Amino acid sequence: MSDTIVEYVAQGKEKELKRAQMQLDSVVQKLASLEQDKQDVEANVSKLNKQIASAQVLEREIADNILLKEREAEVKELTVEINSLKTRLGRSNQGNIRRQQKELEDSKAALVRERTQLETRRASYQEEVRRIQRELSSDTYREAGGKYQSQHIKSKTTELANVDLDKYYKALDKAIMRYHGMKMEEINRIIKDLWMTTYRGNDIDSIQIVSDVDEESTGATKQRRCYNYRVIMRKGDTALDMRGRCSAGQKVLASLIIRLALAETFCLSCGILALDEPTTNLDRDNIEGLAHALSDIVKQRRRQRNFQLVIITHDEEFVETLGRSDFVDNFYRVTKDETSHCSKVWMHSFSGREAADET
Repeated sequence: MSDTIVEYVAQGKEKELKRAQMQLDSVVQKLASLEQDKQDVEANVSKLNKQIASAQVLEREIADNILLKEREAEVKELTVEINSLKTRLGRSNQGNIRRQQKELEDSKAALVRERTQLETRRASYQEEVRRIQRELSSDTYREAGGKYQSQHIKSKTTELANVDLDKYYKALDKAIMRYHGMKMEEINRIIKDLWMTTYRGNDIDSIQIVSDVDEESTGATKQRRCYNYRVIMRKGDTALDMRGRCSAGQKVLASLIIRLALAETFCLSCGILALDEPTTNLDRDNIEGLAHALSDIVKQRRRQRNFQLVIITHDEEFVETLGRSDFVDNFYRVTKDETSHCSKVWMHSFSGREAADET
């Protein structure tokens, strides 16, 4: 043990112990000082908390006083307004007020009844909606959305197609009107030329086909155009309807000329022109004029390979007049054989030769 103590002293441990003891005493003194400072700070904090609490109480008292003043001002304003209303009510007629009150009560009762009815109707509508919803959930209407979309697309497509068709219809209608006007001008030009060539009288300069247009309604928006044709005769600047004002011969001649003009206009690809007893009710001058007109037609069509003029007539002078032209060579005479009950067809040449063909 003594050796340990000697070694301890020799190493200076005693001095270190004293130095550590002194440091410990110093730390204890500092700790005591800090503890005193802590107590002082806590005292100041407590004091400040008390001051804050007092300030909050004072703030609440001030806010309450401000609110009180505002309420007192509102009370004064309301008092003035109440007094004013009392004054006005005192001046007003109480009977009117009671009547207005009764009207308002009646209106309220009516509104209540209406509300009851509307609630009843709403309940029925809600029940109907539930029924419809159940029905829509069924197999029948389950695909209604897709079907509606498909039909809607078809409807819109049809609507667009109708718009396009309406445009095409209008364009076609304009084209037809233009074509109709052109053909009518051409027909009337041919009629005028044939009439001036054929007719030998002086009472009619020319004839013409005129058309009156009538619009007939065929639907909500569509109009159908109808043409009423009539034949007029002209003398100078005067134009009159031929119906009821011309002779039978003039009527027959006009009919023949119109048919020839129509054939000339619309039947260029059809080479056969047939006339059955064209000289009926015509006088000799007009028969001769018709023969010259037919000769002119043959002359104009002689280069058409498929053209054939067929005339059936009992008027031999008319046939002879046709034969005097340079474009008619032969004609056929049909007779009946009383013995064999057969018809005989004789081809006659205008030059005097003839041949028989019995059928």
